Amino acid sequence: MRIYMIIITILLSSCASNKSRYILTADKAPRTALTLTYIEDAQPRYEPSSQAGNRNYSVLGQNYEVLTAPYGFSETGMASWYGEKFHGYKTANGEIYDMYSMSAAHKSLPLPSYVEVENTNNGKKTIVRVNDRGPFYKGRVIDLSYAAALKLDILRTGTALVKVTLFTVDKPSGNTECQRACLNRYFVQLASLSDRSKAMRAAAIFSKRFDLPSDINQSGDVYRIRLGPFYNYVQTQNVVITVRQHKIKEAFIVTEPIADKRSKK
Repeated sequence: MRIYMIIITILLSSCASNKSRYILTADKAPRTALTLTYIEDAQPRYEPSSQAGNRNYSVLGQNYEVLTAPYGFSETGMASWYGEKFHGYKTANGEIYDMYSMSAAHKSLPLPSYVEVENTNNGKKTIVRVNDRGPFYKGRVIDLSYAAALKLDILRTGTALVKVTLFTVDKPSGNTECQRACLNRYFVQLASLSDRSKAMRAAAIFSKRFDLPSDINQSGDVYRIRLGPFYNYVQTQNVVITVRQHKIKEAFIVTEPIADKRSKK
């Protein structure tokens, strides 16, 4: 009941003032802690290489080569994380960095890629989608989003020794299957509830408030309340901006292949 009342209160409140994040000189976590109980790992699937971010490049006088055949890739090293300072900026492949998504930056893996990251200090694991470049500090092998770092319990220490293992997803055979795999639909996840009836009422309220279609994605006893689907990534990002102006700061984008029919209303 408490979560549901928070949702209603948020929707009835006035818009928050739009303070710029771009003036930050040092990185930091968001003021409101994120609850990851119901946030799933990134789901590995075939994606074509991004048009941006997949050429060899140079940073701080050092040259980096993007791997063209990374099958079986695995490495161990230090992981760090990045948060509010970079939130809302473009990533190396042209997407917008969302610190609440399960994403990461890597110096040489193709963009996008999917990797499993294991915190060797506590055994916790998660799967992230690599869509950015970095970290450019000696000894560090991957830069995690705020959400991923929280899931691996790295926020307090700032860094941790991790094992990074690449998921290899083969390209679908046949032109039709490939085209379907390359097409995405997008949702903006707002909240999660364990009561179906309350989730349905909340979805209806959100839909009316933002004048957008709503969706409920069920996984076990968890009902994820989302806006969408959308078929344009830029439009989806604009929806996230609007939603966060209404104090729903933890809203984030979920990407699904159009062939995936798991969504339930």
